[in-house]
Amino acid sequence: MDRTKKIVRTSIIGIAANILLSVFKAIVGVVSHSVAITMDAVNNLSDAFSSVITIVGAKLSSREPDRKHPYGYGRIEYLSTMVIGIIILYAGITSFTESVKKIIHPETPEYGTPALIIVSAAIVVKVLLGIYTEKTGEKVESESLVASGKDALNDSIISASTLVAAIIFIITGLSIEAYIGVIISFVIIKTGFETLRDTISMTLGERITPELSKRVKASINELEEVRGVYDLIIHNYGSEKLIGSAHIEIPDTMTAVEIDALDRVIANKVFADTGILIGGVSVYSNNTGDEIAASANKKIAKMVSEYKEALQIHGFYMNHKTKEIKFDLVIDIEAKNKKEVISEVSKRVEEMYPEYVVEVLLDYNFSD
Repeated sequence: MDRTKKIVRTSIIGIAANILLSVFKAIVGVVSHSVAITMDAVNNLSDAFSSVITIVGAKLSSREPDRKHPYGYGRIEYLSTMVIGIIILYAGITSFTESVKKIIHPETPEYGTPALIIVSAAIVVKVLLGIYTEKTGEKVESESLVASGKDALNDSIISASTLVAAIIFIITGLSIEAYIGVIISFVIIKTGFETLRDTISMTLGERITPELSKRVKASINELEEVRGVYDLIIHNYGSEKLIGSAHIEIPDTMTAVEIDALDRVIANKVFADTGILIGGVSVYSNNTGDEIAASANKKIAKMVSEYKEALQIHGFYMNHKTKEIKFDLVIDIEAKNKKEVISEVSKRVEEMYPEYVVEVLLDYNFSD
């Protein structure tokens, strides 16, 4: 079964479960005058709507690339997750408003056996549904399903709180459900806020994980001609479409034909090893058999290590004919004094090798 079908199937199960729970809870909430159970029913209904949006997002995101969107429609899933976050947030605010009204104008609830049975069953259903949905979401890399799963697990806590409030009322006659409703509301609002925050962050473009960065670099470094991999950048166009580029360091003796062949090997190998499309490979030439250049490289690298903001130098090349020294200086992307460090390093290298023209290019640690 493909990814989209799994998402749709899981969402349909969620829709069915949440609609049934919503209907039963709404009836019990109205009959027993319980605001907590009624708000819980509204929350279940919003969960069902969220699952509908997940299905729509999954279907749209699976569309083939076209002229207008050559990288596909994978990011639509992020937009659908945002909508789910807004729905959850709205449900939490609505629940909070109704709970406060009940605190100001309290009503005495009338819990019966059916109410306790339905709330207890809802806890079990929500725990199972939450675990199933979240695990499926992680397996198929669907943020929408993961968000729905977490929301379902939160709902089980909400239902458990409602059950506790009912038991306390039956035993002591003390009604605390409106206050439980306020707590429930904050839990829902927190979930909605976190869903929105995380999805907006992903839409803006997040740094790839260290594990993925190491896998890609290791895949390329396995090739004999490659002396180093740098400036790895991966763009996320949906869970099934990652496109990237990288700089590699190779011997300065390689011909254009050999470089072209290596480029193709790298693209095929990385895709086979990681599923990532390498759309571009840039080249740094490495001084081959040049002891003077090797010594200069080590000397400059040692000097650069004195700066805490500087992470490494790479792409070093020393041309004795044109009297040029070129290299990239990687500075921590969060450093505030990037220009000052570049300027100072350039000046010191010029003092070390006054007969050479020095070109230091600023680079960032886009990945580990």
